[in-house]
Amino acid sequence: MPESLPEKRSPDPSHFVRVEADALLALAARLDGPMRGPFEKAVALLGEAVLDGRRITVTGIGKSGLIAHKIAAILRSTCSPAHFMHPAEATHGEAGILAPDGVVLALSYSGTTREIVQLLPLFQRFRMRLITLSGSQSSPLSQASDVFLDCHVEKEACMYGLSPTASTTVMLALGDALALSVSECCGRTAQDFVDLHKS
Repeated sequence: MPESLPEKRSPDPSHFVRVEADALLALAARLDGPMRGPFEKAVALLGEAVLDGRRITVTGIGKSGLIAHKIAAILRSTCSPAHFMHPAEATHGEAGILAPDGVVLALSYSGTTREIVQLLPLFQRFRMRLITLSGSQSSPLSQASDVFLDCHVEKEACMYGLSPTASTTVMLALGDALALSVSECCGRTAQDFVDLHKS
């Protein structure tokens, strides 16, 4: 018979949720304060691209990549055409999805993700405006951006502080706020939304 696992204290699931909720409240406070200007600039860049028919590309890898997929989806769902580009695949031909004068929305909590940083010269060549969602303003990706949106969190919900949890929740909420704000500033209506959701 295998030995039984040692008895451990049951985790408090509400603690994990509260950590993420606190991170969202801190994000809301930044949006009401120092991040209001950068956020509005990001909305303007995205809104102009939508109205001009220019491309919005959302990119990220790992857990940030999964959030990037969702942000691209909510942009499309709210009538702002966007697509996801996998940064590792970009150097193997996927960068053909880029178009001149578009906008890139890049997600990287560290701001040092090699697969995205190595695309910076390509973004410049295509004259793309870069909006970065990151937890580090001093990172190479953030420094190269036209707009830096601060996604830093005091701590992750993970008990080891390792697994992206609160940070990805903040990125997700910020992406939703961007998509909904762009939709509003572009004058989208409930009927526009219905037209895209026939089933």
